[in-house]
Amino acid sequence: MEEIKRQYPEIPLVGVAGVVVKDGQILLIQRGTPPGKGEWNLPGGLVEIGERLVEAVKREVWEETGLEVQVETLLDVSDRIIRDGRGRVRYHYVLHDYLCRHVTGVAAAHSDAMEVKWVTFQEVFSFHLPEAVRDVLVKAIKWVEKHE
Repeated sequence: MEEIKRQYPEIPLVGVAGVVVKDGQILLIQRGTPPGKGEWNLPGGLVEIGERLVEAVKREVWEETGLEVQVETLLDVSDRIIRDGRGRVRYHYVLHDYLCRHVTGVAAAHSDAMEVKWVTFQEVFSFHLPEAVRDVLVKAIKWVEKHE
């Protein structure tokens, strides 16, 4: 695949993330690449040309964690815009966050993840997470509690 210009892109890039749930827990990854290298976040990445959003989130979760998931619902669509010190747009992603249920596999760090961790609905908010991720997690927990 041709290398995508992620830093200082000419257009916004389309991304997906999975809020993977299992038995009252959510899967977090520690990012292994910029932006946010070393930070805890949700598994996800860019949509490939010709790939549907739902297939992209399944692929990204599998590539980063080794888990097969079932996509339940779209939770949120948001922008993640990161500017440099001069105010120029360094990163611009349009993110689609999906609630996913664990189907099979044992979570382990793969590809862009340095570490993976299952955390309870309560303890997930003790992690330093971007505000947009925290907002999505609130939506995910409410959805799970309503549908179980």
